[in-house]
Amino acid sequence: MNASRTLATATRVLRQLRHDPRTIALMLVVPCVLIALLRYVFDATPRTFDATGASLLGIFPLVTMFLVTSIATLRERTSGTLERLLAMPLGKGDLIGGYALAFGLLAVLQSALATALSVWVLGLDVTGSPWLLLLVALLDALLGTALGLFVSAFAASEFQAVQFMPAVIVPQLLLCGLFAPRDTMQPALKAVSDVLPMSYAVDGMNQVLRHTSVTGDFVRDVIVVCGCALLVLALGAATLRRRTA
Repeated sequence: MNASRTLATATRVLRQLRHDPRTIALMLVVPCVLIALLRYVFDATPRTFDATGASLLGIFPLVTMFLVTSIATLRERTSGTLERLLAMPLGKGDLIGGYALAFGLLAVLQSALATALSVWVLGLDVTGSPWLLLLVALLDALLGTALGLFVSAFAASEFQAVQFMPAVIVPQLLLCGLFAPRDTMQPALKAVSDVLPMSYAVDGMNQVLRHTSVTGDFVRDVIVVCGCALLVLALGAATLRRRTA
């Protein structure tokens, strides 16, 4: 990878996104709206929001970044832009790194907005530091970015990219512990949930929700989510194709 080429790619992506207000709204506004909606759905039972709000604070950024990144990358390939870029002295690692950097900066804004809204406006009761909550939310958004870059290599159209969501995101959503504690699941499902990164994202949020200090489990969760994001980015660079057949 070359730092200048990676930065140039990130700058180009951010310049394009600046002229796409709908995509920016999807990434920055929609997660906040969904969290606020959840808060007022449970207005009569604030403890329910406290129990689920932290988990969803990690899930919503992951899902939105997955959708936006997968579609944006696929659009680059189907339009021929990716083929022209890779014909230049630009490696796959530079391209993936540039995309990850650009969408990562947006992930920082998204996570900061969602965390600030949840804690200081909607009254999410967090025992630990809100900064730790922000850290996990940011890592979750980066993981969503990495997954989106990875699956875009296997989609032939934007419609197919959206169809990857039930295959990649929904199983993780069902098994991450949001709907039922993972310890109470059938052994086979528990074993599957143990290898899904969203499970550790939700566990990390719950650690901040319940503990005043950093625990060993929290450190483990952060390392797993971060490691999965880096691994998926590497796989995305390895499977990147110049164009859609």
